[in-house]
Amino acid sequence: MPTQTSPHHSITLHIGGMNCASCAGRIEKSLNSLSAVSMAQVNLATNTVFISHYENVNINSLCDAVEHSGYTVETEVITLSISGISCGSCVGRIENALNAISGVLKTDVNLATGLANIHVVKNLVPMAAMIEAISIAGYKAVPIEEKTSNNQSAAGASDNSQILSRQTYLLIASTLLSAPLLFGMILSAFGIDIMPPPWLQFLLATPVQFYIGARFYRSAWLALKARAGNMDLLVSIGTSASYGLSVYNLVTQLLLGHNAEMVHYYFETSALVITLVLLGKWLEERAKHQTAAAIHALQALRPNSARIRIQNNDRVVDISDIKIADIVVVKPGEKIPVDGIVVDGEGYIDESMITGENMPVLKHIGDKVVGGVINIDALLLIKTSAVGIETTLAKIIRLVENAQAAKAPIQRLVDKVSMVFVPLVVTIAIATSMSWFLYNGDLQGAIINAVAVMVIACPCALGLATPTAIMTGTGVAAKHGILIKDAHALEAAHGITTVVFDKTGTLTTGKPHLYDYIACDGNNKALLKLAATLQQGSNHPLATAVINEAGQQEIVLKSAHNSKNLAGRGVSATVEERQLLLGNSRLMQDCGISISELEQNAISLEKLGKTVSWLAESAPNARLIGLLAFDDEIKKTAGNAIQRLKNAGIEIVMITGDNDGSAYSVANALGIDHYIANSLPMDKTEQINALRGQNVTIAMVGDGINDAPALAAADVSIAMASGSDIAMNTAGITLMRGDPTLVANSIDISKRTFNKIRQNLFWAFIYNIVGIPLAVFGYLNPIIAGAAMALSSVSVICNALLLRRWKPKE
Repeated sequence: MPTQTSPHHSITLHIGGMNCASCAGRIEKSLNSLSAVSMAQVNLATNTVFISHYENVNINSLCDAVEHSGYTVETEVITLSISGISCGSCVGRIENALNAISGVLKTDVNLATGLANIHVVKNLVPMAAMIEAISIAGYKAVPIEEKTSNNQSAAGASDNSQILSRQTYLLIASTLLSAPLLFGMILSAFGIDIMPPPWLQFLLATPVQFYIGARFYRSAWLALKARAGNMDLLVSIGTSASYGLSVYNLVTQLLLGHNAEMVHYYFETSALVITLVLLGKWLEERAKHQTAAAIHALQALRPNSARIRIQNNDRVVDISDIKIADIVVVKPGEKIPVDGIVVDGEGYIDESMITGENMPVLKHIGDKVVGGVINIDALLLIKTSAVGIETTLAKIIRLVENAQAAKAPIQRLVDKVSMVFVPLVVTIAIATSMSWFLYNGDLQGAIINAVAVMVIACPCALGLATPTAIMTGTGVAAKHGILIKDAHALEAAHGITTVVFDKTGTLTTGKPHLYDYIACDGNNKALLKLAATLQQGSNHPLATAVINEAGQQEIVLKSAHNSKNLAGRGVSATVEERQLLLGNSRLMQDCGISISELEQNAISLEKLGKTVSWLAESAPNARLIGLLAFDDEIKKTAGNAIQRLKNAGIEIVMITGDNDGSAYSVANALGIDHYIANSLPMDKTEQINALRGQNVTIAMVGDGINDAPALAAADVSIAMASGSDIAMNTAGITLMRGDPTLVANSIDISKRTFNKIRQNLFWAFIYNIVGIPLAVFGYLNPIIAGAAMALSSVSVICNALLLRRWKPKE
């Protein structure tokens, strides 16, 4: 037994955010302050920390200590496919088993997909440990490998087909064996006695009970071994009770010679309950397959092969054999297999499968294309820029899968209810049986009423209420160009009261052109040359506009040195030994440069809605050189988007780093009442936080690197996919095309999805709240109870599937 004075355990954590020795010192100090840590040593070269600790260390406390220092512990998500999940109580049991493993931070098990997303400390938790924990809990797990080809997608679809085929076989067999019992029961209600003799009832019901129903016994046994309960346990106990009672009556009648007509048999109850439960599971499996239709459609976009050009010769290769920089040949009508850049050819492509935009898009040489879209009318040569899991399509699939596997906060409460549901129902069934026996002395009637209680009570509807709605909602959203990153964003989006828009690239096209440029000395061409030289290599939209104008005038640019980006203010560089500055009025003010010479010109331009930048030489020769004015067109759909949001009762705010005149012009044109101009990136974050302090739910919409902090500060972050990867990674919702109407659409589908979740949970709870008392008081036949139980899960899924009819408003 190790003691507190004999550390012999160690782990290595990967740390994010370190860049200097002081970072290392802070992390080491924080970790060494923990009583369970003997020594912590940071390696800056590998961005890791080696920790020697005592046996009783809590991994989560180590992670908390690192985060308290201002850094992050790198994590990863492991996805396992779990078989044997039958109801919501299974979900809670698996999550508890996994969360008990040291190094597991969070687990999300999805009843609808059978997948577990396990958030773990990077390189710390062995796969075998997770699989073993699930096995001990009574289930089987296999790892899900990253899907990179259609073959793997087809394999997954094949597995689902095999499961459905097996269920179909069992359902048909059970139906054929139960049919004589069903018809006999129905006709006897009309005075027609064609019920098979008891021995034939026994022969028909026995294979249904022990061969077809074996899956319920296996699952129930595993649950009992794990000291837990599930839906299969309820079905097993209920049907076994009615079957066992029937066998007892049959044996008693044969041995004691009782009049067969005076003896009650319940073989039809056990057989038909199993048949109805199987019918429910079969319908449930088919319906769940439809909720995953969006993923299947995206996976179907991946071609199996591609044509590459090597030394003027074309040959077909497997998609997995394509490498970065390979030249791919795409003929008209074919799918583009990879992400890349058009190097030869010009034509239209259909991007509707990715962006939801139905209009074909014209692509020229130098334009980017993404894999999975269709080349319509021209031969294109494409230089590969991304393959496999790094392609846009693969990232979209991964994002949609993660969203569908995620768990909404409201589901946590449902899982807690499901965990105690089965033990509670068994207790109620026992109490029901005892009460009825004490009341009228009818043991058989008491048992049958208890069977009805166990059969009608099912946590499946509760467990499926949330994930099926999320799967369908995120799937239909993806079909229309809206990628919802996780269930938290979905749940928060339905309650948005304020939407904050960035201006440039979000409400405007983000492709400004140089409207005018004025030099203090009148030499406008020299001004343009300096401004273009200063911004060489920059990908900022304003820089692109200046360089394009210089190119059109065939101006030969000089070289620039020591270029620096001055966040939120502009840029600086050395050109011909002159230290130049180009940026907004705040930069000029900070550097002590007077703009009075051209201030009236700037005011006039800003009143027209133009963005003004100033070019100046910094100290020691601080002086203004001139100004440049830019025009950025408002997106055609922006007005409709703003009006739709306002009609929904949502307040609109625009925040921009641009000048007040330009901001006013855009806000006035779009009917935005509140706007904030001249905002630096950190100003935007502070303004978001200030708005949140007013007890409102805020969505921030942006597309640039400067928007990332503000996106992170909002309750819901929405990024345009045409913007930076940083903004997209920060956002909870990503719009696959730069259309502001998608903002209104994303809020609309979020509201509708969350409404479906609430409807499903309401009916799932009401079903149990009403059904169980009816069974307790003897108003439900077990067969009717079985049918109701089977249909409850199916009705929840079908209600969620109604979301597939959602169409975005134009």
